[in-house]
Amino acid sequence: MNIYLVRHGEAVSERLDPERPLTSSGREEVQRMALMAVAKNVQASAIFHSGILRAKQTAEILAEHLQFTLAVQQLSGLRPQDDPAIAKAEIEAAESPIILVGHLPHLNRLIALLVSGDVESGAMEIPPATMVCCSNDGSKWKISWTLTSHPL
Repeated sequence: MNIYLVRHGEAVSERLDPERPLTSSGREEVQRMALMAVAKNVQASAIFHSGILRAKQTAEILAEHLQFTLAVQQLSGLRPQDDPAIAKAEIEAAESPIILVGHLPHLNRLIALLVSGDVESGAMEIPPATMVCCSNDGSKWKISWTLTSHPL
């Protein structure tokens, strides 16, 4: 089964707006990444976000491009400093592919936990507006592919 981990697009600085919505270029980056996901035929039964505005906006753009008919949903355990074990438990309980939209350092730590079992192993650094597909063959998670509008 595949799960998709997405880092939100570029957000405005906290000085300009404490809620930190996506910038116009951040929206464009997310749209480019979403179009790549459509071309890859990404499908999911749910799209979850952290509840932070920039992640919610990213999730909504993805849902629109993927023609997702259900509402995106907030899920606890996806905030920047949350314990990645919370999201890992949600992933492992999923019976079909899901998309999780979140933040650094959480996503880097979650990927490390999934693929190596150690949150500190530093599996990869995820740029803004990037989707990472992780797959599980029944025994172990691995990174299958990455979509980004940034050079890796």
